[in-house]
Amino acid sequence: MSLQITELSLSIGDRRLFQPLSLCVARGEVATIMGPSGIGKSTLLATIAGHLDPSVTATGHMTLEGQDLASLAPETRGVGMIFQDPCLFPHLSLGDNLAFGLRASADRTARRAGIEAALETAGLAGLYEADPDTLSGGQKSRASLMRSLLAEPRALLMDEPFSALDMELRDEMRRFVFAHIRARNIPAVLVTHDPADAEAANGPCCQLQRD
Repeated sequence: MSLQITELSLSIGDRRLFQPLSLCVARGEVATIMGPSGIGKSTLLATIAGHLDPSVTATGHMTLEGQDLASLAPETRGVGMIFQDPCLFPHLSLGDNLAFGLRASADRTARRAGIEAALETAGLAGLYEADPDTLSGGQKSRASLMRSLLAEPRALLMDEPFSALDMELRDEMRRFVFAHIRARNIPAVLVTHDPADAEAANGPCCQLQRD
């Protein structure tokens, strides 16, 4: 299971955002994308996920497990995303937030068990009914990752997921997130400005370059 990007280029009108990118991300590997602000790092992730803005034109090829991603609708690509903001719904309990990651099932008992197991894995056991607003930054970040992994993605994209955390918590979350990616044996792409993130990811690192 690998993510292959070949000569991918993004343009807005006549302006190319960055020089063509080629990258292969193997199972259990975390590739890091770096570059100056505004060069199109987040737009690159949106392109892989299938949420390309209509104003942006993409050329090149992207495959996941040998499938051409351009031929697949976003909801069938099997690509998960986590962001700087954990994006938890404030009107739902923590457990119900994680339920969004589960595939539809008539078996409520099995769904509940799956969520409880994910909460325990994330160090959030007993917090199914918790209000997300009462959680710490680290707890919210771990919950966000678990929600993405419950969907059983074939690849995971991460857009500055650690940048809002303090230094001590950032180290903890790097270890937590990267360990789960390797345990799930899925390819992942991390966008960051922090060289320490790239060092901790210990995978391929690409610096996007302007034309």
